[in-house]
Amino acid sequence: MGHSPALEVAALAQRYCELIEGAAATHFGWLRAVARILPRLHAAIHSVEPSRRALLQGHRADLDERFELYSRLRALLADRDAYWLEFDQVSDDAMEMTGSLADDLTDIYCELQAGLVLYGWSPESALATWSRGFEWHWGRHLIDAERHLALLASQGRLDP
Repeated sequence: MGHSPALEVAALAQRYCELIEGAAATHFGWLRAVARILPRLHAAIHSVEPSRRALLQGHRADLDERFELYSRLRALLADRDAYWLEFDQVSDDAMEMTGSLADDLTDIYCELQAGLVLYGWSPESALATWSRGFEWHWGRHLIDAERHLALLASQGRLDP
């Protein structure tokens, strides 16, 4: 007997948020753990059928807290943060990489954390929030993060 899809998504969301909250230069392997959980989260969110009637309002992250988390992750990732998006490389005069793993991880965190706030009183609303948010926003961040983490892993650069 397996877990329900709702419980699986909630458990993975909780674990992801714990990893991000606990990320530190002294925590060897945190990025490797994130790289392992994202594909599982990706698969789990696709396995749920949220109710179309569910309430879709969640807690929005405080912008100062979001920026603080982003800044901390960016500093931890250092030269592993920035990456090229596919459309960046078509221009010869492109000066900067436009993808940021810190931004991806922060946006995923904020969306999952908002759903966790809802989950305690309405799992159905939390699932609807996660599912719609995945379709509209954080799914692209998850895919970009998975792609960049796979590249870092192939280069042996997941750990500092």
